[in-house]
Amino acid sequence: MTRTYLVRGMLVGLLASIAAFAFAQVFGEPQIRKAIAIEEQTAAAAAHGDAHDEEAPTVSRDAQETVGLGTGLIVAGAALGGMFGLVFAFAHLRLTRRSARVTSAGLAAAAFVAIYLVPWLKYPPNPPAVGDPDTIGRRTALFLLLIVMTVLATVLANVVREKLKPRLGGWNAALVALASFVAVVTVLYVAMPGINEAPDTFPSIVLWRFRLASLGTGLLLWTVIGLGFGALTERADRRATVGVAATA
Repeated sequence: MTRTYLVRGMLVGLLASIAAFAFAQVFGEPQIRKAIAIEEQTAAAAAHGDAHDEEAPTVSRDAQETVGLGTGLIVAGAALGGMFGLVFAFAHLRLTRRSARVTSAGLAAAAFVAIYLVPWLKYPPNPPAVGDPDTIGRRTALFLLLIVMTVLATVLANVVREKLKPRLGGWNAALVALASFVAVVTVLYVAMPGINEAPDTFPSIVLWRFRLASLGTGLLLWTVIGLGFGALTERADRRATVGVAATA
């Protein structure tokens, strides 16, 4: 059964990545093109119009926008979908009173908040032409660290909710768990250093639209995974139930 959930999650993740890629192409790439054009104009002005010292990129911009972005999203979507399927297999065994769709939607919402939304608010993404290339390693490490800490905070909040549910009831336990999650995230936000490498001269509207497109891409990815996986699983469970009833 776990293998079935894993494969199903990977397939749904592939479909989600295709949808996310289409969204990113429509809403994200125009802002990237604008950012690159601004960078090129700035570089040309700094060099007084002398472009002979510029080196051609190893990979063309068109390849990065199509093959590069598409491959990255597909790999990420399949991996996230597979991990989602494994987590669902564990959660669905414990939450037998809930339908597969409810469990899947809840897990996808929690994953979006922990893996994407909370890190996005602290370290919002920048277009490729914005930021210091020398600090990319530090920025990536901080971003991944925040993801890990937020996931742990999500697990901790769920443990708190389960422990308090018999004494406080489901609603009150959920509120206490949410408060504990917000408290941990607030501490992380304060403790971890901020990063703002976007120059003051960079158009804020381009930066804001790129970040919104990035957020929308992540939201669409997890929405398709949560709803698609839940629908397929519930359908498979219903068929299995009918098959057992027919043979009884």
